[in-house]
Amino acid sequence: MINLYNTHIASLSIHRVGNKSRNEGLLLSNEPYKLDDELTPLLKEYFLKPFRDKEENYFHFTHDADLEFHTLYQHIQEVFDNPESIHEVSKAITRHLFDQSMHPHIKSGEVYVAYLEGLQIDNQKVDGIGIFKSEIKQDFLQFSETQHQLQASLQQGVNLNKLDKGALIFNIQEEEGYKILSVDSNRYDARYWLEQFLGVDAFADDNFFTKKYLKFCQDFAKDVVLPAEDKKEEVLFMNRAVNHFAKNDNFEETAFMNEVIDNPDLIPEFRHYKTERAPKYSIEDVSSFPIANTAVTAARKKIKNVINLDTNIQIKMDFINPESAERFVEKGWDEEKQMYYYLVYFNQEQKS
Repeated sequence: MINLYNTHIASLSIHRVGNKSRNEGLLLSNEPYKLDDELTPLLKEYFLKPFRDKEENYFHFTHDADLEFHTLYQHIQEVFDNPESIHEVSKAITRHLFDQSMHPHIKSGEVYVAYLEGLQIDNQKVDGIGIFKSEIKQDFLQFSETQHQLQASLQQGVNLNKLDKGALIFNIQEEEGYKILSVDSNRYDARYWLEQFLGVDAFADDNFFTKKYLKFCQDFAKDVVLPAEDKKEEVLFMNRAVNHFAKNDNFEETAFMNEVIDNPDLIPEFRHYKTERAPKYSIEDVSSFPIANTAVTAARKKIKNVINLDTNIQIKMDFINPESAERFVEKGWDEEKQMYYYLVYFNQEQKS
């Protein structure tokens, strides 16, 4: 978990980077930006709000050979070792971003490099480095008054309600490539920011494994449980899977299968499916791990618990009390109508 409310911007450098393939320039500021009481809180909200609203999917710097050859990792390490160097290093970071700006779709924009103090991650207070980029400019009207007459002029500027790209690098787990959060509002050049500039990969922590294993279960339910059983059993399987994660602090695969898989015939199918598909989810050697509650909550919101029928009727299952569906919903076949049906038992209708 992160807490960014007490974060303080200790230093800020602002540069401009163009598209290298279009021969656009690079502007590096000589001095750090002088923060003031009026603009600082606005910039802090502009930089950090997207990370407060975003699911915590962590990354870390990675390199095929060794992190000592990772350009951005070396720059970040230099700043954490000597925070006073951040402005000069921010120029090198911006040059590195400029060198990756070769695709014609990549937009020019302002680059902000900030040294941040007071970030809280996993109940630990740490420093951090923020790298942000604004790209999309919006039109706005600027008014001036001359002799009791208002004059309007059209100008362009940055919308402080939407950050285009950003990365927070926490000064934690340095040897593993630090813990990093990233946002990217513009999907047309996703590889440019994450892969080419940041050079990161997913951080394999409890949040990562919880998320990946639940996604694996969701695909198993769709690909195996649904064809073997029906839509009701697919939904109930995911109900039991999510509830198992929600009520346990640690995941253990054997206990999970015994509790969640009702049909014993599906247990070997589950093992076979995992053997075949595990590399896709990066869980090939994973059978136990600490469960991240935030990942369970996020997964519960995304998993559909509705049966859509071709007669324009929906049946919504309850994730919290799945036993209700098992006790009070029955599926059958009507010979006369040659149609399937669901029989639902209840005592009285609930007022909405």
